[in-house]
Amino acid sequence: MARFPLTGLRSVDVAVPDLAAATDFYTTVWGLELADRADGVAWLRGTGTDPHLFALHAGDAPAIRSMTFRTTDDADPDALCAAMVAKGATLLHPLRDAEEHGGGRIAAVRDAQGRTIRLVQGDVPVAPLPYDADRPERLAHVNFNSDDVDRDARFYTDALGFTLTDRSKMMAFVRTNDDHHSIVIADAPVNTLNHIAFQMPTWEGVMRAAGRMIDHRFPIGWGPGRHGPGDNVFTYFVDPFGIVIEYTAEVLQVDDGYRVGTPDDWTWPAGRSDQWGIAPPKTPACKAAQLAIPFA
Repeated sequence: MARFPLTGLRSVDVAVPDLAAATDFYTTVWGLELADRADGVAWLRGTGTDPHLFALHAGDAPAIRSMTFRTTDDADPDALCAAMVAKGATLLHPLRDAEEHGGGRIAAVRDAQGRTIRLVQGDVPVAPLPYDADRPERLAHVNFNSDDVDRDARFYTDALGFTLTDRSKMMAFVRTNDDHHSIVIADAPVNTLNHIAFQMPTWEGVMRAAGRMIDHRFPIGWGPGRHGPGDNVFTYFVDPFGIVIEYTAEVLQVDDGYRVGTPDDWTWPAGRSDQWGIAPPKTPACKAAQLAIPFA
């Protein structure tokens, strides 16, 4: 296994126009648990050991505020920030004590396309909650849109030590641990959020949680199916604020012996959008939402 300075995607922060309604949806319907709250923010956890994996902030409109990656204990976050600045990012602040749930120390930059990337070191893990196959354990990946996929893939590989795992016609998949991908970069005319994926313990948990969403009158935006790159099972939904969210499980575990895929490796027969061939086309609402959420 390659030596990665980042251990994975810890959390994502989003802005929502109704904090109380968002907290209620993500705890009672989506399956997260309130970890802590302060004025204007709610931190939500999964069943795993991350102190939180989703932070909701009161805002005027839906937006993604930041993506937070955990570093190894011996990494130098300020040096990693300097490497990102050398690739066109702007330093927001060097490593400093985190004033948020989970603690640790955080450094932050904003890349040239306006995406805020935070590096956390020394945050405090929590005891896992009792096993529940129907609730998310952790974040699986974040997928964002890019007007230059290869440029952004190089940013993560060159500045932060990610490895390119697969390249399809429309997307680049990069990893920073054994998971096939922690970031997916999708070709689009805009630099916005595509979706946020939550890791479930099993594929059946994906199905049962999807059923819970349907019971609450949230239609499936895409799926169920099994992706090509990453081999993971998925269902996509649009939350009450227009943010696309995914339940996923069984992401492929890879090592340095994995052959990087090319667009020729990831083609489907006409009309098919996943390995199984059972996923219908994305709904128009899901397609529109996958382009609409800006980075704050």
